[in-house]
Amino acid sequence: MNHKWFEVNSHFLLKNVKVLQEFLQQQWQHQQNPARVAPPNELPLVEIPELSPPTALEQVCTTFNLSAFEVYLLLMGVGVAVFPDFSFLCTQLHQNPQMPYPTFGLGLQLFPNAHWSAFTPHAPLRRWQLLQVGTGTVITQCPLQIDECILHYLMGEIYQDDRLSHLIKSLEDSVPETLPNSHEKIVQELLAIMDSGDDLLNSSMDSSMVQLCGWETADKRAIASAVCQRMNRPVKVLLADRLPTDQENISYIIHRWQREFALTKSILLLDCDGLNLREPLKLGAVLQFIDDVKTPLIISTEERIYHPRNPLISWDIPGLSYPEQLELLNKNLGSLAAELNGDVEAIAAQFNLSQKAIKTACNSLQKNQNQLAKSTDTKPISHHLWNICRTMARPRLDDIAQRIDAKATWEDLILPEPQLKILREIAAQFRQRAKVYQQWGFANKNNRGLGMTSLFAGSSGTGKTMAAEVIAQEFRLDLYRVDLSVVVSKYIGETEKNLRRIFDAAESGGAVLLFDEADALFGKRTEVRDSHDRHANVEVSYLLQRMEAYQGLAILTTNLKGSLDQAFLRRIRFIISFPYPDIKAREQIWARIFPPETPTEGLKPNKLAQLSVAGGNIKNIALNAAFIAADAGEPVMMKHILAASRSEYIKIEKSLIESEFKGWV
Repeated sequence: MNHKWFEVNSHFLLKNVKVLQEFLQQQWQHQQNPARVAPPNELPLVEIPELSPPTALEQVCTTFNLSAFEVYLLLMGVGVAVFPDFSFLCTQLHQNPQMPYPTFGLGLQLFPNAHWSAFTPHAPLRRWQLLQVGTGTVITQCPLQIDECILHYLMGEIYQDDRLSHLIKSLEDSVPETLPNSHEKIVQELLAIMDSGDDLLNSSMDSSMVQLCGWETADKRAIASAVCQRMNRPVKVLLADRLPTDQENISYIIHRWQREFALTKSILLLDCDGLNLREPLKLGAVLQFIDDVKTPLIISTEERIYHPRNPLISWDIPGLSYPEQLELLNKNLGSLAAELNGDVEAIAAQFNLSQKAIKTACNSLQKNQNQLAKSTDTKPISHHLWNICRTMARPRLDDIAQRIDAKATWEDLILPEPQLKILREIAAQFRQRAKVYQQWGFANKNNRGLGMTSLFAGSSGTGKTMAAEVIAQEFRLDLYRVDLSVVVSKYIGETEKNLRRIFDAAESGGAVLLFDEADALFGKRTEVRDSHDRHANVEVSYLLQRMEAYQGLAILTTNLKGSLDQAFLRRIRFIISFPYPDIKAREQIWARIFPPETPTEGLKPNKLAQLSVAGGNIKNIALNAAFIAADAGEPVMMKHILAASRSEYIKIEKSLIESEFKGWV
């Protein structure tokens, strides 16, 4: 709206208030001298100007279906708020200096076409709280005050209700100039079914409630913003976790929002992302809000909300495809794309970021370009962009899995050659995914089986986690450990929900997922006897399905390979058995276990290899020996390792026999 509109709107409103004031002054003069001053018999308001959009007063009258009498009462409220002498006029009309305000009684007494129904709680003035009714013993004598939001609105200023400001905010996310094709298609489908919801009093709004399901909040907000923009509607966002859980307060918020919608025609985005829908009170609050709000509503949720009484039309919002990400990366990088030497394809294949995240990552790289050029850092630009994308993908997984700082390299890994060969094969396939799946077309031929599913089997401490670290470190990926014994739930369906949450969160960064204790879920199947057995098999199938489709590397570990069902093992792409280290392997581990900075004296790896323990135990012994030596003010010697070995053997409940440390000291 331009300056001219505000000027005409304000003039129209205040002119009508002045006309009303003159009418009331004539009424007072008649009260003072009824013989000489005739009462005014009509109240001619100012003619409505031709204005687009219509004046705010006209919009309020139309929206809330106000009668002429209700308009007079509303204008009295404006008069008291804007003109100081209006309050004095009220005291004169009441013939009481303690009543400088309008009342229903005054309106009934003075205005033409007055009707008692205007005072009922369900009539517009009170139902929509256009006027606030103060305290008093008699309703007709209670003070009337115009609601502040309504006053600002009538003056032409959109002012959000203070009682909603802690819950409902404007959606600041700007709509991208163009959306990816997959998201543009969803926008068009939403526009085809969304009801404008203009008639708040009569519309059922059934066709105006939709939910967008998926883990990428930014993508869902971009779609919602695009829909609202093309409907020429503002969009507001309500964070569902801030909803009260008691029915009375929810009803109050709904009522205030309905008035806000009636005035602004804003569409509400109910943001349920991150909300624990398994909490009965939280879910109940959301369902009540959906039931009662009766205004256009877009719901953003990670998991689909199932409404028992009002089924919701749902869209699953997919992540951006490889071609879409590649196009956005090249577009946002501009001339920098040429300097990445083809690594843009690798980044697009590895990460699954939103359009907003891609733009943020590229902008960050461009801002730091000059600083990088001046520094002594010789790493290529692609290295820095990769790390930016990797960091942006972290927050979701950090909440639900343990991130391991991967530092191990191939030199740290002591394994027989056959096992090393398979690990290098896994790394090679991981490295060439973009070429084989995207450029060579395998992803177009079959969507299943594209994930790098692996099983690492072996007793504790044999190097399973270190092998995962090596791969994560080589490809500069985050490594997350997920304990399947914790994920598996005794409640039917909960395990699948937990797994879905992990994989959905991990998709954006293609992290290496290390699922410990696979036997907790993959144990040998027995005859299906009840629903729990059936659901257990469904959960295993779901995990394998997600692993097969996962863009990153998913690794299962187990100490008990023999306990795993062979039918499930056939669906695993790589299986590596990690053997208990023999004496030669243990000697190699001992030779490399201490960092170069650690002072040592007289250590004999061939003697230390006599300890019959796994690599994980050797690591513990070496670390504890270092602390013992440091406390004694000495370099690490055989005697310190012997002391640390005794403690480690006690911990693992194993006897340290003399032949294992013979000739040490």
